[in-house]
Amino acid sequence: MTMDERIDELREKRSEAEKGGGEDRIEKQHEKGKMTARERIDYFLDDDTFNEFDQLRTHRSHNFGMEEKQIAGDGVVTGYGEVNGRKVFVFAHDFTVFGGSLGEVFAEKVTKVMDKAMEVGAPVIGLNDSAGARIQEGVASLAGYADIFHRNQKASGVIPQISAIMGPCAGGAVYSPAITDFIFMVKDTSHMFITGPDVIETVTGEEVTFEELGGAKAHTAESGVAHFAENSEEEALDDIRRLLSYLPQNNVEDPPRVEPWDDPERRDESLESVVPDQPRKPYDITKVVDGVVDEDSFFEVQEGYAKNIVVGFARLDGRSVGIVANQPRVNAGTLDIESSEKGSRFVRFCDSFNIPILTFVDVPGFMPGTDQEHGGIIRHGAKLLYAFSEASVPLMTVITRKAYGGAYDVMSSKHIGADVNYAWPTAEIAVMGPQGAVNVLYSSELAEADDPEARREELIDEYREQFANPYTAADRGFVDDVIEPKETRPRLIDDLEMLMSKRTEQPEKKHGNIPL
Repeated sequence: MTMDERIDELREKRSEAEKGGGEDRIEKQHEKGKMTARERIDYFLDDDTFNEFDQLRTHRSHNFGMEEKQIAGDGVVTGYGEVNGRKVFVFAHDFTVFGGSLGEVFAEKVTKVMDKAMEVGAPVIGLNDSAGARIQEGVASLAGYADIFHRNQKASGVIPQISAIMGPCAGGAVYSPAITDFIFMVKDTSHMFITGPDVIETVTGEEVTFEELGGAKAHTAESGVAHFAENSEEEALDDIRRLLSYLPQNNVEDPPRVEPWDDPERRDESLESVVPDQPRKPYDITKVVDGVVDEDSFFEVQEGYAKNIVVGFARLDGRSVGIVANQPRVNAGTLDIESSEKGSRFVRFCDSFNIPILTFVDVPGFMPGTDQEHGGIIRHGAKLLYAFSEASVPLMTVITRKAYGGAYDVMSSKHIGADVNYAWPTAEIAVMGPQGAVNVLYSSELAEADDPEARREELIDEYREQFANPYTAADRGFVDDVIEPKETRPRLIDDLEMLMSKRTEQPEKKHGNIPL
């Protein structure tokens, strides 16, 4: 065979590999409103930057007639490219080939790209569209999944790992995304579940649809498994690109700083009136965030889940920061089981990847109730306490209004390691709210009063004036300063610049035992 003939043969094999399961299956994919694996990669990466691994590999199985179904690539496209000029590694399940099911060679391709991402220190993005383990390959498929899971664990906290669910993902296909840092889903076409509706009906008699069981809404609003619900695959891929812009390549690099576009000395006058005069009146904490960070830079994470706490990424003078904020308009910003877990996982991610954390505090305490106590609010609340306390990145905190009881301590207080703590003049820092404190401290006096309600109001006003203000905490050094709201942005930018060289020494240990 001549060289020209060999080149023609190579081109033919590559052309076959690029067709995946064939034109008919590609068309079915399109009819479902879904892109193919290669189309997703082409859309996601910068133009002409994709370098593919193992395009010509095929499975080794001889079971159930599989030896007659050799398809180059074996159902997954792997390789590396660039996003906004920065290196990333990617694998994309090809649903047109055996339904994207995972076999031995498929797993070897995925683990190879994950290993290479770890070696060079770059993010890995998985575009998942899989029916799960390939039944025809038996235990080899299970072993392949375990190999991937093990690498997910080893990469955790070393390189960013991002998963996009682009179709039905079941069984083992959902455990790997669950270990990664962020999960994106597409409304109506993405589904995640351990066991599907048919199995559930057989075992429990419960009838449930795919969407009810494992759709984007179910996992972004109910279970909290996923972080983003997007309207289309294109939106999901666009937002993954946006997310990457806030993240470093790995755990030994600083997050990227972009050219600032907002005035670092900007003083937003609207912050002066955002907190209502009435202590119990709700307001939207995202208005505070938007007024402080660089204009239009706030990128909220898990917006639909545990809405009483807000987390996300933003920029201060072009630098990436993580945002954690109580949301007063949802359950008064009270911490509960779900919000504690949401906040703690986000804090730990930021700490793993050297992203400073800015916390806005307006919290009346932890959610009371038997369902919370029996559900383990003590343990779950301790996760958030643990996460802030172990963090070694720059920690900046602004108390906008309430900071009561143990929740004051938990929300990045000076006592658990925060570097810079400010309070607005509207801040109330106390063991408990004025009403509860008066009921405890003056129960006997109120019982004997001629007009208990009038006397209670007087005592509440006295308590708020004497104790529920930021100046006692400032006098003790528990907050560094009481500042006007409009001064928040320039002060924090100066502080962040000062803190970028922060270094801490941690006790030598294998790892802590966070109260999972």
